[in-house]
Amino acid sequence: MENLRDYINQLRHDFMQMHLDETMIDADPVVQFGNWFKQAVEGHAREANAFVLSTVGNDMKPSARILLLRDFNENGFVFYTNYNSRKSQNIAENPNACMTFFWPELERQVRIEGRIVKQSAAESDLYFANRPRSSRLGAWSSPQSEIIADRKALDDILADIEKKFEGKDVPRPDWWGGYVLIPDHIEFWQGRPSRLHDRIAYMKSGNNWKTVRLAP
Repeated sequence: MENLRDYINQLRHDFMQMHLDETMIDADPVVQFGNWFKQAVEGHAREANAFVLSTVGNDMKPSARILLLRDFNENGFVFYTNYNSRKSQNIAENPNACMTFFWPELERQVRIEGRIVKQSAAESDLYFANRPRSSRLGAWSSPQSEIIADRKALDDILADIEKKFEGKDVPRPDWWGGYVLIPDHIEFWQGRPSRLHDRIAYMKSGNNWKTVRLAP
């Protein structure tokens, strides 16, 4: 590849699979998300529950990373992480955040904006207990977002943790648990030809949702 810039400029994919209009959506955006999520799974979308979480802390510098959705219902969208991580520090400073799902196999994107709150300790305990033992040990072993000397330093911590819990149950550490994003804006995007995509957004108004169509 001689000229990477020219190659990037010529990358094109016209979205042709489906359309989205107001007659096709549920009045409840969480139900609508569930419908699309089910279709993503049935359509063999890779890592269908993967999403980008975007946060902004007191420094006003946006930060984004890919996480995995672990539950959703009328109360919000759930994910788990280290409470000492950078994302958690951002959330403590500014609970407003955004989740972005992209399912290229279906030419769809969903953006969910809202306020993040901590999940209850009991719910976090229940989820943690059902994780594979290796993942539970990993949660104890990683000082997430901190600078470490090298990979060996991390492996050494893991070895010590494995010895500590040898033959024992691995409980949830206090610094690890769930968050719930409570949505107030959810946008469903369906790719269309000529970049004239369909965008339908749900906006929270009191206890109700209203829908609007946005220009692509």
